Amino acid sequence: MDAVYLEIRKIARKIAARYPKPDFYSAHPSEVRGSRRFYQSDNAIIRLREDMAGCLDDDFGHGMGHVEKVAMDAGTLVIIESRLAGQTEELVQRNLLLVQCAGLLHDICRKEKSHAEKGAETARDILRTYPLVPEEIAHVCAAIRNHEAFTRLEHLPAHQARMISDCLYDADKFRWGPDNFNHTVWDMVGFVNPPLEVFVDHFPKGMALLKKIRGTFRSRTGRSYGPQFIDMGIAIGEELYQVILTDFINPT
Repeated sequence: MDAVYLEIRKIARKIAARYPKPDFYSAHPSEVRGSRRFYQSDNAIIRLREDMAGCLDDDFGHGMGHVEKVAMDAGTLVIIESRLAGQTEELVQRNLLLVQCAGLLHDICRKEKSHAEKGAETARDILRTYPLVPEEIAHVCAAIRNHEAFTRLEHLPAHQARMISDCLYDADKFRWGPDNFNHTVWDMVGFVNPPLEVFVDHFPKGMALLKKIRGTFRSRTGRSYGPQFIDMGIAIGEELYQVILTDFINPT
């Protein structure tokens, strides 16, 4: 990454560090711990993490760090949503397994056209050797097909499938908040290395997408907490943009 981008990234992270963690984490500490504990101890998830470690890179900001955050936040969401629906703890744990599988696998074909569709196909092949029944694999694959923003949403008649899909989507879109300016943007810039003028020219378009994503959260919990993630991302991005214009594009 060019020195100018390293300096801008440093500034972005300083701006982001002034913001507290989103309320989602402090409002649901036991569910956060439960998802993390499952992620670290479940044999199938441990195996899938090992399988995925060599399949992803950070070229477009969607490497292993990204999918791990998505998997754990999706797990937190699904615990909350499952309990709100009055489901048994046995089913809560099963939902947790499925959504964390979806989180780890959702960007496996990130660089390909129709990456959600192709990712679902690849996930189906991978999960055939895991301790899941065909219906559960179908739920994971449907969630992966449905995880992109601004595309047609596939109707899922089964409640479990909808829950897995909605929680995966929301956890993925949480990353459009502070994470966007802590990590994602710079992973992408490091790979593409655009001229600064091109980066600045595209910046407002990216901010417009952030504002558009704000109203797309799907689960009850995601709709409650997701907008705060996005609002933080917007505030960080707007402040950073002014610093770039003032200090790097038109310095006095």
